[in-house]
Amino acid sequence: MTKQYTWYLLAQELSELDFNKEGLAEVVVAEKTLCVAMHQDKVFACAAICPHAAHPLVTGYVNVKNHIVCPLHQYKFSLQNGRNVSGEGYFLKTYPVEKRTDGWYVGLY
Repeated sequence: MTKQYTWYLLAQELSELDFNKEGLAEVVVAEKTLCVAMHQDKVFACAAICPHAAHPLVTGYVNVKNHIVCPLHQYKFSLQNGRNVSGEGYFLKTYPVEKRTDGWYVGLY
């Protein structure tokens, strides 16, 4: 079964988002708080809170393998599919991001 997304404007320009030095920003879209990551010229969106211990992921970082790392316990999650690559079995919700002519959009379900 394919997920049905509703697309929301994230920003007209990425410069509108308040990225920290790690390339992470916390944003609210359609009453949902997300963590947006800009890494290696790509943009990713995921849940704002680590599914393990509810720590804000915006305080973490993205490693060279495109894994967002929670600073609390060093759990690593794939920004492409949300899988916990540390092996603990937790899953991070991820959301597609698209660049369109009028801005950047995120698909929520």
